[in-house]
Amino acid sequence: MRDDTSTTAYWDAAAGDFDDEPDHGLRDPAVREAWAARLRGWLPERPGDVLDLGCGTGSLALLAAEAGHRVTGVDRSSRMARLAREKLAGTGATVLVGDAAEPPVPERSFDVVLVRHLLWLLPDQEAVLRRWVRLLRPGGRLVLIEGRWGESDPTSLSAAGQSGSVGLSAAGQSGLVGLSAAELSGLVGPLAERLSVEQLGPDAALWGRVVRDERYVLVADLAPARRHAEIVDVHLILRRGGEVLLARRANTGYADGLLHAPSGHVEDGEDVRAALLRETAEEIGITLAPDEVRAVLVMQHKAPTGAARTGWFFEAELGAPGRPGEDGREPVNREPEKCSELGWFPLDALPDDMVAYCRAGLDAYRAGHRFTLHWHEPGDPIAYDPAGPDRLTPLG
Repeated sequence: MRDDTSTTAYWDAAAGDFDDEPDHGLRDPAVREAWAARLRGWLPERPGDVLDLGCGTGSLALLAAEAGHRVTGVDRSSRMARLAREKLAGTGATVLVGDAAEPPVPERSFDVVLVRHLLWLLPDQEAVLRRWVRLLRPGGRLVLIEGRWGESDPTSLSAAGQSGSVGLSAAGQSGLVGLSAAELSGLVGPLAERLSVEQLGPDAALWGRVVRDERYVLVADLAPARRHAEIVDVHLILRRGGEVLLARRANTGYADGLLHAPSGHVEDGEDVRAALLRETAEEIGITLAPDEVRAVLVMQHKAPTGAARTGWFFEAELGAPGRPGEDGREPVNREPEKCSELGWFPLDALPDDMVAYCRAGLDAYRAGHRFTLHWHEPGDPIAYDPAGPDRLTPLG
């Protein structure tokens, strides 16, 4: 949080008569209804989680709560926050003391971030907006009520902001403070899928008087959640008594030098069993019948890079060591450009030089798990690390 005790002291001192302004306290029924009607249009129709940053005494937060939304207010002034809690009592709303530029709330927790007459006071507005966007869920909305004022006293506004914002730097030159709609649109545009600007200055009912400066709301919608899609791959656990077949990767650019079970991606229009049979023939030259393989494990895996995939592990069995299956089948390396060797390894004493994803699958198989997660964290190695954290999570 930024250390700015003078700004906090200013707003603490202003809290006592803050609601005297018609658009702050909303004590006039006509002004209150004007804001309530506008807010209903800016917020989603369905009840959602609304974060009111720089909530002041909670007037807009109260309107949002009365419209059925779950509201969290944040203000750096403890006196403002106390008055907001009193105003919002009984609504279920939460009011926190904190810096609106770095609010003490978790990311991706809100459907709407609502901010009125605040952004222009903050330094590094681009960084602040990026932070606010991270607080929103996919498809969330920014509602930014701002303006570029010429009727206000620049001296008092400068005392509130204590310098460092675009609007304040302009105040000394032109007598205007704030952010124009064009300036704010330029800042928000790269962060949103769509935005709209609605001019509020001409509506005297919102301000309890006629105003002649620029006052507006910018409503910006983020991109909605995209339907999740990920690679599906198949893995063959080829057994021969107590041994399992592993192949050493080479010249692929991924996990080269490490051991992995025969595997591959499911192709478009292909079911997982058909993919397993195809990959088995392509990689180790064995033609398996559908009734010779059995699905034994489904694992969702996330690489250290964050890319996710779902792996299907199938079991098949050949004859005992030294005795191939009745049809004489023995695995051969059909892809020497991608595989440097094939070998049989004890399933209960697997080697360490394996791909962590495959090792986790075999460990889950040995333990009898059927559905698991293997969720790497950033910085985890691709290779299995016997001393590293266990990322395997059984699901039932």
